[in-house]
Amino acid sequence: MRRAARRAWALLCLWLAGAAPALSGPRACVTDWQTVGEVCLVRDPSGPVYGHDVLGDVPEWHFLSLTSPDPLRPPVRLRQPGHIFEDIAPRFADVTGDGFPEVIAVQADFERGARLAVFSAEGGTLRLLAATPHIGQRHRWLAVVGIADMDGDGAVELAYIDRPHLAKRLRVWRWQEGGLSHVADMDGLTNHRIGWNYIAGGWRACSGEMILASADWTHIRAISLRGGRLEAADLGPLGPEGLAPALRCPG
Repeated sequence: MRRAARRAWALLCLWLAGAAPALSGPRACVTDWQTVGEVCLVRDPSGPVYGHDVLGDVPEWHFLSLTSPDPLRPPVRLRQPGHIFEDIAPRFADVTGDGFPEVIAVQADFERGARLAVFSAEGGTLRLLAATPHIGQRHRWLAVVGIADMDGDGAVELAYIDRPHLAKRLRVWRWQEGGLSHVADMDGLTNHRIGWNYIAGGWRACSGEMILASADWTHIRAISLRGGRLEAADLGPLGPEGLAPALRCPG
């Protein structure tokens, strides 16, 4: 079923992907030379301008590029018309559970805003596997919280804050049956301020919790997923170090 789903996505999405020389613009990369290789978000200096600038000095990225660990495979890049990548960097995570990491990044449609997208990088190629729905309006963004098996059931969840400056809603999705299914939401949480070039908080693996700020930035919240429901615990006032102390694990 997974293979059929991947073929369907490849046929339905109009992607410009293929062998190409590396672009010379700015880039943000993650590397795993044992499996995927190097995956980068790349800016095309002559590309279209989205003009949101929610991430401060982080550029608008136009391409997702892949350099395979196999030297015989040429680099490839992937771009979708009408979209940019609006993220700090791509991420590696084995979302599908097949032992090979996928690539996860935030995309923004010029008319419909952001979504969280999952790409396959197997075989030295890049292709879309699945994505959450676009938020629905231009210049509306989401900030990734974490990607992990958050409830211990063997399936991977992907969590983000939907509009961290406006809606301030935690949303959790699960990979199952070859796609992403919505699991749960919780309002009153955030992890980003306009202009920050980073995302605060995240997944605390040692305790199995998401560390986030209250909507008014006064308290630290620990959010866990149990039985398909989100539960919140108050970890106390937010201090000058922000959410970083709450993310630290013992030892």
